[in-house]
Amino acid sequence: MVGRPMPEKPKRLTRAAFRLYRLVATRWMDNDAYGHVNNVHYYSYFDTAVNGWLLEQGLLDFRNSPVIGLVVETGCTYFESVAFPDALEAGISVAHLGRSSVRYEIGIFRQGEEQAAAQGHFVHVYVDRATQRPVEMPAEVRAALGALS
Repeated sequence: MVGRPMPEKPKRLTRAAFRLYRLVATRWMDNDAYGHVNNVHYYSYFDTAVNGWLLEQGLLDFRNSPVIGLVVETGCTYFESVAFPDALEAGISVAHLGRSSVRYEIGIFRQGEEQAAAQGHFVHVYVDRATQRPVEMPAEVRAALGALS
């Protein structure tokens, strides 16, 4: 079976591409049999960085909010390995801000390094908690995310 050609690898981003940075702690359990952080953990780093920031800003009440953000798409490109006990930083920017969705771009950097070791994205769609149907993003969330554009 002949498939489509491989897409070009995205350009490796630097710190200048991101508006906000958050510390990310690697854990012993993040390393795999090859001695580096397993790919699945990068998605956890993305989610933790963004949701930690939303919580700190008072924009996320995951227990009681009638409107919640659900992840509907993710992706990651890897440039170099990281491993426990590396200290990491997650750079966050907003690439697209829609009526009910936001696309975050995230870079994972070794603390103090200029180029991303990995970079990716994820999309939150804001939905009504009860119906799970898309709704307009709350105004205070939109304003805060706009500052990361």
